[in-house]
Amino acid sequence: MEAGEAAAALLFLLSAAVSLVAAVSTGAVDFTYLVTVVGEGSSSSSPGSGAWWHEAWVRVRSRAVAPALQVGVWACMVMSVMLVVEATYNSAVSVAVRLVGWRPERRFKWEPLGGAGAGGGDEEKGEDAAVAAAAYPMVMVQIPMYNELEVYKLSIGAVCELKWPKERLIIQVLDDSTDAFIKNLVELECEDWASKGLNIKYATRSGRKGFKAGALKKGMECDYAKQCEYVAIFDADFQPEPDFLLRTVPFLVHNQNVALVQARWVFVNDRVSLLTRVQKTFLDYHFKAEQEAGSATFAFFSFNGTAGVWRTEAINDAGGWKDRTTVEDMDLAVRATLKGWKFIYLGDLKVKSELPSTYKAYCRQQFRWSCGGANLFRKMIWDVLVAKKVSSLKKIYMLYSFFLVRRVVAPAVAFILYNFIIPVSVMIPELFLPIWGIAYIPTALLIVTAIRNPENLHTVPLWILFESVMSMHRLRAAVAGLLQLQEFNQWIVTKKVGNNALDENNETPLLQKSRKRVNLPEIGLSVFLILCASYNLVFHGKNSFYINLYLQGLAFFLLGLNCVGTLPGHCCF
Repeated sequence: MEAGEAAAALLFLLSAAVSLVAAVSTGAVDFTYLVTVVGEGSSSSSPGSGAWWHEAWVRVRSRAVAPALQVGVWACMVMSVMLVVEATYNSAVSVAVRLVGWRPERRFKWEPLGGAGAGGGDEEKGEDAAVAAAAYPMVMVQIPMYNELEVYKLSIGAVCELKWPKERLIIQVLDDSTDAFIKNLVELECEDWASKGLNIKYATRSGRKGFKAGALKKGMECDYAKQCEYVAIFDADFQPEPDFLLRTVPFLVHNQNVALVQARWVFVNDRVSLLTRVQKTFLDYHFKAEQEAGSATFAFFSFNGTAGVWRTEAINDAGGWKDRTTVEDMDLAVRATLKGWKFIYLGDLKVKSELPSTYKAYCRQQFRWSCGGANLFRKMIWDVLVAKKVSSLKKIYMLYSFFLVRRVVAPAVAFILYNFIIPVSVMIPELFLPIWGIAYIPTALLIVTAIRNPENLHTVPLWILFESVMSMHRLRAAVAGLLQLQEFNQWIVTKKVGNNALDENNETPLLQKSRKRVNLPEIGLSVFLILCASYNLVFHGKNSFYINLYLQGLAFFLLGLNCVGTLPGHCCF
């Protein structure tokens, strides 16, 4: 067991202990209430006016509905504790890493490649340059794309500007576009850069079998790809800095057990609208907490599908790219880890990219990620359990934290508790909701999320409401992935807007209604939440949730009508 793994286990147990002690010391945890609350609730309820139907409803409510919901409440309490411990652990590791100034260079060797040529004549300089270039390994950069009219020039141009000896670099554009006009433009762009001396290859396929995974797999089968030791991958909207390879590849060269070096995403359009603002809050936690914690402790995290460099040997050792899920990147990362490979995350190496600019595009992206992650959990449980090159502690981390809590528990508790049980509880007085589960834990989650995102504090209220709506889509996706429903392997490319998103003259109102159809699930839930809030307001019970429920209902209603926050950049918070 490595020191990082031991420290991670200790910190995780400490987080759980602190949560338990806090709950016990405040008297918040009282499981005896579960036994007595139903009986007491039924006796305290009054049928009112002697109406037979009301008396029947009270009996059914107290003897059947309330007990069933109470089981759901305690299940959600357990999941909430799991979630807050996981979030506390990730944030604690992330903050500790920053406070002590820990960097991957302390754990893994890093030295610059090549060397400066000595002085002398032109012939001597040429020889020195050739020797220096030979010190650089062969690297291939893959750019998969599909009808990327708005961004293809950005990614190809940025990759062609990478600082690396030209004779040691191959750029492969994998174009699965179905639009002949776009394909022609992409090919012409490749030819233009080839005329400038770049070794750039334009590759197409007859079909889209396997989608992105199929394209990457096909690209790796090319003869010229087999001579490359390392493969960098950038989606069509990503723009790496010129020194990207110089900062990442040395980790792979000097550490033979490292398979992947992952960079952090930053966003060119995060201030364009309220929609992109709340997305940034969600993704910042992922990169600053989850990825940082996984890298610093277990040298394992999910490959983000782009802005990373792989060792070709590790890809082949793990079985290559597979299209069995919609998260081919996570799939490869897990399989490589089970073979004993380690990953490095560079939080200070940032690659510009684009956030989905419409609610529909973001929903599709989140469905693909959530469904694919849950489905991969189903497929990989046994493989993780029987893996021989992974420690038992790392297996627990992968199955419990990485898969169960993040892919299943998080969307389940977010939707079931806050969008169903709490709203229904205003009509079920017999139902007991522990204050520590519906108030203290959400507050703790909010704090640990905000710790690593202080610059996003002003958007947190909007983020909470937005995540309440998104929990519906993520839970539906997780269920589809776990049960392998018909839609579990759908792949829809996220629409990009490119430089149009940064046009300062492209001003739009705060709440712009899309001309597309309304979203019936969101509208239905908004009606349900508003009715529950109104009932709570008119018939005061022992709990008053109507303010929260009205806000949630409003959020569902606005997004149901495709009204999304699209304030122009200079007007945003």
